[in-house]
Amino acid sequence: MSSTATLEPVQMQIHVAAKELAERRAAGTCGDLLLPELRPTSFEQAFAIQQTVAAIYKANNNPIAAWKCLLPSAEKTVVAPIYQKDVYQQSATCPLYPSTKDLARVEPELAFEITRDLPPRATPYTEAEIDAALGNTRLALELIKSRYHTPSEATHFDALADGLVNQGLWLGPVLNPLAGLETSHFELSVNIHNGETLQKSAIHPNGFPKAGLYWLVNFLSAQGIGLTQGQYVITGSYAGVLDLPLAQVCDFEYGALGQFAVTFTAK
Repeated sequence: MSSTATLEPVQMQIHVAAKELAERRAAGTCGDLLLPELRPTSFEQAFAIQQTVAAIYKANNNPIAAWKCLLPSAEKTVVAPIYQKDVYQQSATCPLYPSTKDLARVEPELAFEITRDLPPRATPYTEAEIDAALGNTRLALELIKSRYHTPSEATHFDALADGLVNQGLWLGPVLNPLAGLETSHFELSVNIHNGETLQKSAIHPNGFPKAGLYWLVNFLSAQGIGLTQGQYVITGSYAGVLDLPLAQVCDFEYGALGQFAVTFTAK
């Protein structure tokens, strides 16, 4: 068993790292990689820092309102919270911190609404139980920004501690209710009112969009964390990161899944 003398410095390092990352996120600023003694070297350390950031935000009336995830792979586990003040509900404008090139960085996603609490428990939830707790599926955009000046130099654990380059979530309209709709892939188009058009074949990285959601519920449960009514879960970008202009109406079409328009503005 570890002694208190062993635990206290580790807990202090986690708190110092979390406080720095929380302050950067709140201010929309970037900085160097954390000091060597503060950088996480394992999933457990990175997740502890991430969740300490969440505790700091909750204490400041900014609780977790959504989660991002993917099915875990042998190389990495993708899981991170998104905070209430960074979630925008189908607004005509979407405020965000722009990139160094003064662009909006976003990822096209689907967001699954939780309409029934899924508290932590000893036995895993079945897919049917999770499905029964879901409400609407919405077209969504994950808003992207790292809190590191050189994110390419960050390890996965560095990124995980920082919330995996998430800066927020824009929730769009409810998914087209057409029965049997294919959600694993679609043709994405973004028509920008400055005359530019972006087109991509959009493919979900896990194939089945709910796969990561089913994993997330039971992963969080095992950590003593529940999902609650009103939260959302996004499960992976269909087309990577899109760099789009500010102050221009962008018309998104997710194939047969639906469409929406939004204008990105700088915070």
